[in-house]
Amino acid sequence: MMSRSTLDLWVGVFVVLGFAALVFLAMKVGNFTGLSGAPLYSVEAPFDNIGGLKVRAPVKSAGVLVGRVADIRFDPQAYRAVVRLELDTRYEFPRDTIATILTSGLLGEQYVGLEPGADVAMLKAGDRIQITQSAVVLERLISQFMFDKAAETPAK
Repeated sequence: MMSRSTLDLWVGVFVVLGFAALVFLAMKVGNFTGLSGAPLYSVEAPFDNIGGLKVRAPVKSAGVLVGRVADIRFDPQAYRAVVRLELDTRYEFPRDTIATILTSGLLGEQYVGLEPGADVAMLKAGDRIQITQSAVVLERLISQFMFDKAAETPAK
């Protein structure tokens, strides 16, 4: 039979391990995982609608994490959302790259997808991505579908 102090020690170890596991999971869920300390460069992309995109959302190209959303602001002159992306310097993208707001799965988190173009010149820190595609808003699609169906119904 174990002594009381040995039992207390093991309970303490399991409590600390459980707490560490909870902190790890909270950081994973909150997208607090970094890009392994790699140097970053920032570019901006204007969107008409960013949907539910959040700061720290992933930026992916071909399914690979290449950066994170660093900041989201509203441009009062153009009436558009401007998203600042921090990209890993290991990955260069042509100046005619297309930025699209996509959704992981049916109701998953939103992220920015980059589709490289064919330009020889590459994006540099401070550049603006010119070609963007806004988020698909599910409510807008449903209302458009319902409106189209109502318009198709013949009046009696």
